[in-house]
Amino acid sequence: MEVWPGDAYPLGATYDGHGTNFALYSEAAESVTLCLFDDEGREEQIRLHEVDGYVWHCYLPNVIPGQKYGFRVDGPYDPANGCRCNPNKLLLDPYAKAVAGEIDWDQALFGYNFGDEDSRNDEDSAAHMMLGVVVNPFFDWDGDRLPRIPYHKSVIYEAHVKGLTMLHPEVPEAERGTYAGIAHPAVIEHLQKLGVTAIELMPVHQFVNDSTLQEKGLSNYWGYNTIGFFAPHNKYSATGDAGQQVQEFKAMVRDLHRAGIEVILDVVYNHTAEGNHLGPTLSFRGIDNKSYYRLVEDDQRYYMDYTGTGNSLNVRTPHSLQLIMDSLRYWVTEMHVDGFRFDLASTLAREFYDVDRLSSFFELVQQDPVVSQVKLIAEPWDIGPGGYQVGNFPPLWTEWNGKFRDTVRDFWRGEPSTLGEFASRITGSADLYESSARRPVASINFVTAHDGFTLRDLVSYNEKHNEANGEDNNDGESHNRSWNCGVEGPTDDPTVLSLRARQQRNFIATLLLSQGVPMLLHGDELGRTQQGNNNTYAQDSELTWVNWDAMDTPLVEFTAAVNRLRAEHPTFRRRRFFDGRPVRRGEGEVLPDIVWLREDGTPMEPEDWDAQLSRSLGVFLNGQGIPGRDERGQRIVDANFLLYFNADDNTVKFTVPGKEYGPLWDRVIDTAGGYETEETVAPDSSLNVAAKSLVILRAHPEEEEDHDHSVAASLAVLAAADEAAADAAADAGGEEGDE
Repeated sequence: MEVWPGDAYPLGATYDGHGTNFALYSEAAESVTLCLFDDEGREEQIRLHEVDGYVWHCYLPNVIPGQKYGFRVDGPYDPANGCRCNPNKLLLDPYAKAVAGEIDWDQALFGYNFGDEDSRNDEDSAAHMMLGVVVNPFFDWDGDRLPRIPYHKSVIYEAHVKGLTMLHPEVPEAERGTYAGIAHPAVIEHLQKLGVTAIELMPVHQFVNDSTLQEKGLSNYWGYNTIGFFAPHNKYSATGDAGQQVQEFKAMVRDLHRAGIEVILDVVYNHTAEGNHLGPTLSFRGIDNKSYYRLVEDDQRYYMDYTGTGNSLNVRTPHSLQLIMDSLRYWVTEMHVDGFRFDLASTLAREFYDVDRLSSFFELVQQDPVVSQVKLIAEPWDIGPGGYQVGNFPPLWTEWNGKFRDTVRDFWRGEPSTLGEFASRITGSADLYESSARRPVASINFVTAHDGFTLRDLVSYNEKHNEANGEDNNDGESHNRSWNCGVEGPTDDPTVLSLRARQQRNFIATLLLSQGVPMLLHGDELGRTQQGNNNTYAQDSELTWVNWDAMDTPLVEFTAAVNRLRAEHPTFRRRRFFDGRPVRRGEGEVLPDIVWLREDGTPMEPEDWDAQLSRSLGVFLNGQGIPGRDERGQRIVDANFLLYFNADDNTVKFTVPGKEYGPLWDRVIDTAGGYETEETVAPDSSLNVAAKSLVILRAHPEEEEDHDHSVAASLAVLAAADEAAADAAADAGGEEGDE
């Protein structure tokens, strides 16, 4: 094989149309060997002699896309001092753009012998390893451009590639559970019907299936176990794993963009699939253990674990940070994705021990001309000390607002003393974000997500039912803030079913009409159930796949209708926080941008918020008082709205406020009845809001006079004006004569 020196940058395997450059960073290595594999698994080894700044590299002029490869790194093996090099272990390139095959968990993959963690195992692991694949970087994007939908117009749909499409009857069987399935016209049409502007895909970076789950007959369904930060997961490809997965992923993104839908990736940079000191040697551990992982300082055999997975990526070293930033830029520039949701993002802020919002990672993101311009969403917690950081991320970031989820759940299940915080959450959580110069869109609002109950299960179960996970129901969150509406699980009781349906509508309407950015969990609009399992990370089965045949059509229509209301009215997607001034309005003064209303139609007083047993309130949203201008520079003017929330077990009679708020109101949503009616409501009238329901009134538009714009009408108006002028002149002349 002809071998040229090549370049130290870019890292990974890069095909330029003539040959391929290979580059691998390892400060720990004493020597590095590139290993090429043919389709029969035969290995050809090429010793790398060129090394610049700890980057080992070469250029192979005859290597083309589809070539499978790996590395062997020789160096010190001293676990007590954090060194775990072993040339007998074939290693996956951290920068591999595609991965072929999967591991089989053979003893050879481990650096020690089972039962003796201090021993050394020198079995060759190549036959049991996944391999990197040289990919073709060229793709016909057909003029693709990122939709760049502003946050205040965004509606996010969290989805699993396989779970969303595996049972879809219109998706061809060969494409179900794949990137091609996500791009199928039937799936895209459903997203458009809902008004979704962005699909947030659960992990699609190449991940590893856990051996402990496989032994139980389960699998790592969610995919939070990354091994390749540049490679789309090969099992989600309908066309193959020898680089075809890259082309298929790009085609999916292109088709979603054509439909006006952004693609956001759920990314897991906080840890890798190699686990703790007892895990396999697959990539980073054997390449440069100390550079890539946070190790316990007193005994570097062990790993710092802020994630509950066995290890944490070392965000204090330049090359780990480079890996993360190179990966992010690659997915934006080469794969055309529109943003990222960072799993356990607090771990990335642990430059030293505590969470630090000014850590190197956030500084790099802030100044990066590519990454800083896409959507950046933090899951603002991890399991380490001080890990819950909702509201504390830098201004460039938005956050999954766990407090919105908890408060909205508590309110609708009737918990006492929730009015004040409920009001704060549905108006954008200014208490969390305003002090850091952020706006309401910093809050990614959600009621349900992949981790926890589905929406239907939230109103059907008081307790988790995770027996299928094989952990005696000890896994998963026990405090779910759920309410089963009187019966645990499935029932035929029409009263209970009616209440559950109403509660689902309450949650969806509250989510979509709150200030901030709403995120809907896939299948919630269809009435999807997981039979009370709130931790389905290991359930790759019909338990977790969306059952399209069991679609709750009325709930789909309701969701679409509420989202249309949101899209049509900027009142529900303000770009700035409410100020509520004047707090005490004098007679004739302009109405505030928001007014909280008591049952008698008068503004709430401070003491009203402390009423422990109060579970209902009204709110006036002033569509005339929206600050700022629209995309055309025009002042934003919208209809006024009245929202009435009643989480009480009984009907509440509200008094509609007086004419200064609106001369007449249309009832546009009533979760206890239809989502849209023709009924009008007069000021100062009584409005009955049923138990556990939400009513939304929109100011009735004033009817304009029907003007005749014909030529004849115009001439008639002109003639009348001339006659009036002549009469006025005659009258004036007569008055002068009298004088």
